[in-house]
Amino acid sequence: MNDCLFCKLIKGEIPAAKVYEDDNVLAFLDIHPVNPGHTLIVPKIHSEGFLDADDEVLKQMIVVTKKVATAILRGLGYEAFNLEQNNGKIAGQVIPHLHWHIVPRTASDGLKHWPGKEYGAGESEKVAEKIRVQIK
Repeated sequence: MNDCLFCKLIKGEIPAAKVYEDDNVLAFLDIHPVNPGHTLIVPKIHSEGFLDADDEVLKQMIVVTKKVATAILRGLGYEAFNLEQNNGKIAGQVIPHLHWHIVPRTASDGLKHWPGKEYGAGESEKVAEKIRVQIK
């Protein structure tokens, strides 16, 4: 995609603080980090999101993500991280190129998790069945 920000970054047209690169995956620091070391993992082959990505690309991404997350924890002294992927504009995806966030965490960083909701009586089984019948 010519106008994709991450594709331009992958081609070297836009600078990035790269932390890892191989033939298929690039990892670089987020320009608006939650905490220092907040890193994005992107496939070099463009896909807009998780569901249209090639399965082999996803496998490569998760192996690199584990390697980079381990390096973030060891190199920067964190004890925990969140692995996040926003899929679609409504979910908060800003750049329409598949990417995962490794967000290193501290106990005092102020990041809050979403509030949980409860299912009504019998609702969880109905919802689970609707999902099960769609799995191919």
